[in-house]
Amino acid sequence: MKKIALIGCTGSIGRQVLDVVRSHREAFGISALVCGNDRAKLHALAEEFHPQIALCAADGHTMSESLFEDCDIAFIAAGGFAGLFYTLAAIGAGKKIALANKESLVVGGELVMAEAKRKGVEIVPVDSEHSALFQALGFRRDAPFERLVLTASGGPFLHHTKEQLARVTAAEALAHPTWKMGPKVTVDCATLLNKGYEIIEAHWLYGADFSRITAVIHPESIVHSLVYFQDGAAIAQLGYPDMRVPIQLALTYPDRLPCAPMLDLAQLQTLHFGRLPEEKFPCFGLALEAGKRGGNAPAVLNGAAEEAVRAFLAGDISFPRIAETIESALAHVPQAAAQTYADLAEADRRGRGAARKCIYGK
Repeated sequence: MKKIALIGCTGSIGRQVLDVVRSHREAFGISALVCGNDRAKLHALAEEFHPQIALCAADGHTMSESLFEDCDIAFIAAGGFAGLFYTLAAIGAGKKIALANKESLVVGGELVMAEAKRKGVEIVPVDSEHSALFQALGFRRDAPFERLVLTASGGPFLHHTKEQLARVTAAEALAHPTWKMGPKVTVDCATLLNKGYEIIEAHWLYGADFSRITAVIHPESIVHSLVYFQDGAAIAQLGYPDMRVPIQLALTYPDRLPCAPMLDLAQLQTLHFGRLPEEKFPCFGLALEAGKRGGNAPAVLNGAAEEAVRAFLAGDISFPRIAETIESALAHVPQAAAQTYADLAEADRRGRGAARKCIYGK
């Protein structure tokens, strides 16, 4: 039985991890549970899964590497910048990591990958797109390839004009056409910031220059990503949009266990692809710019984005102001190196401060 330390147990991904455990209790157990602030849910889960450790981060509990002492796999499903702390702690403990916290690589990719290499820690991607690349590369993050292509549904506003985008509501942004996710990542999908984040992740996971990573629109969310090879061949991973598949595979690969319905191509009949409309969704370009700049820029980007999305969901700013807020933060926080967790935390703080000043004027 593989023992899992699950960080972010009450969020969207965390709940699906626990669904996988329920489906295969003979294969998986829970050694630790950490939630953000839902104490009642944490208590109920502790009663069900009997972990050795159950903590609520809002109470000031982290316990760092001790969280991972008795686990086989650290599953990092916490959202936002907070997940980076746990990713680094799991690396420090020398544990295999199933990584669903994209900010760990967006913000701290250089630090995370260097520490993982130094400690000999394996990082297995959980995002559906990166799991697809991982599968297409034969479960080898060091396999040769020519180009990586990520697919994007385009979110709920793919066909909106700029004028229509100025009037969209939070409720509309949260109505993703194919995936069910938490509010922050759902809004990030609507702005296409999330796809920019995923390109930064691919840069670090697969050691690829940004010129070798691209994204295309694929509204059905059936093809999750493709890998092109030198001879012109491409290998893609297909499946219904169900996060349980990459979650479970991160825990079992190279073995596979029953999980989701088989894909019925005859029933689908048609799949569509198209160019990603960067001109309508500037968050995508801002993410790529920050990723290429490196240093503290991705942390500033993410901190500002978290504040901007919070303000949008609260009704304090319009949908286009999300991108404007991020752009302002990147312009006002000076470029600097970010070689330690403290450097990244400072960049996150400054990004948030610049975003709040842009939004609220203070």
